[in-house]
Amino acid sequence: MKRTFTTICLVLIMTMALGAQDKVTKTVLELGRTDNRTMEHADYIARNIGGRLVGTHMLHHAEDWVAEQFRSWGLEVTMQEAVEIGVGFDRGPWSGRMLSEDGMTLHFGTPAYTAGTRGPQKGRVLLEPKTQQDFNRIKGALKGAWVLLETGPTSGLAIDSSPKADSTRAAQLAAGKEDVSVPFYRQMVDAGVLGFIRPSKMPMQVLYNRATCFDITMDNLPKACDILLDEHQFETIKQKVVDRQDFQLEFDIRNHFFPGPMKYHNILAVIKGTKYPDEYVLMGGHLDAYDIATGSTDDGQGVCVTMEAARLLAAAGAKPKRSIMFCIWTAEEYGLLGSKYFVQNKTIPWDKISNYFNRDGGPLAAVSITVPPAMYDDFVEVCEPLKDYNPDIPFEVIKREGEPQARPTSAGGSDHAYFAMNGIPAISFREQDIFGYDFIYRDIWHTEDDLYDKLIPEYLEHSAVVQAVTAYGLANLNHLLSRDGLYKD
Repeated sequence: MKRTFTTICLVLIMTMALGAQDKVTKTVLELGRTDNRTMEHADYIARNIGGRLVGTHMLHHAEDWVAEQFRSWGLEVTMQEAVEIGVGFDRGPWSGRMLSEDGMTLHFGTPAYTAGTRGPQKGRVLLEPKTQQDFNRIKGALKGAWVLLETGPTSGLAIDSSPKADSTRAAQLAAGKEDVSVPFYRQMVDAGVLGFIRPSKMPMQVLYNRATCFDITMDNLPKACDILLDEHQFETIKQKVVDRQDFQLEFDIRNHFFPGPMKYHNILAVIKGTKYPDEYVLMGGHLDAYDIATGSTDDGQGVCVTMEAARLLAAAGAKPKRSIMFCIWTAEEYGLLGSKYFVQNKTIPWDKISNYFNRDGGPLAAVSITVPPAMYDDFVEVCEPLKDYNPDIPFEVIKREGEPQARPTSAGGSDHAYFAMNGIPAISFREQDIFGYDFIYRDIWHTEDDLYDKLIPEYLEHSAVVQAVTAYGLANLNHLLSRDGLYKD
């Protein structure tokens, strides 16, 4: 009788636990349809905060707001300092115009951590000198002039650096040596030019240089403006110079530097596990963003989907067996510095992480996930509630075929990289423009078009539900996901 009674109790306990789990999942699915706040988060991040560059007060504002939202939903929040930069940089308004009979408003941007104008500045326009003789000829006219640089299409970085040789080029300039990409650059700065103007393809891409940002001090601030101008306007202005027409350009660029240190944080919000609190399912996206636009798709959408997955689970009363951590990374655009710090410092022991789900693509719908054979049955089980959740966006678990891939040996792409490099599962959802909105990420990525109106609400709201249900299901397994066959080694 004793055994029978004990068995009955165990069955009842298991049934109650499964019932509670089903209740949470059902509540998440229902709230996902009737009270989905993904776009509210996205609206605040994009329209109230906007660009969130490392070094700016806006990124501090964003950190504080995100952390407060998580706390208001009842999550435990840790602010993990991951980055420190010596000099801060904020943008004010910027404007420019051509002063002539056929004058026009100029469409332009400036890379971050480059000089402003300190008020409106008018000046003549000169073509860059190509030889020492040319430089000597125009040297006296350079003071107070804008100089057109015929550099060809720009990558969006500042003049004094390049993607391939950031630190080398910055060191050359700091030492007063010539920048090989722009003849007589340093001499022109010393001669008193107002700034340099380069052509930019549309939509405009305006970035910043990591090495320059870290190396700059309040004693060696840049002196001359670095302007990226609409390539069509550039050609118009260049022709006027060639034709020796009488006109001026006026720019008012409010780029502000201020003493640091400026410190930035990973925001780590946790729903604590009840049975395996030291084991984790992770999901996340990065908060920092380029400031030529509002960072809505890169990666505001990843942040708002992660936040809403947390809110849905909290609102549903989730008490998973295993902890779920929602990771909002800093300094991804700076070289994955936030997630690198988290992984390399073993914030969570690597063998205690079941999986990290990264979201840093376009604002598309999570429609499937491809997993190694050893994980397949577990994912099929936890994703079962998603099969019929939205008939218009069916969800599928796919078993990976063929040999395991080699573990990556170098970082790149996004915040999953350092997890994968260290053998930690970082399997993410496949995202798709399933309704055919003709979304083309390359036309938005890191450009002035990265705006709130490029987001697709039905995709983001759906993805938040997918991430919440999947993470909750994995957190309630009696085991961590198997790593067999994840990588060749």
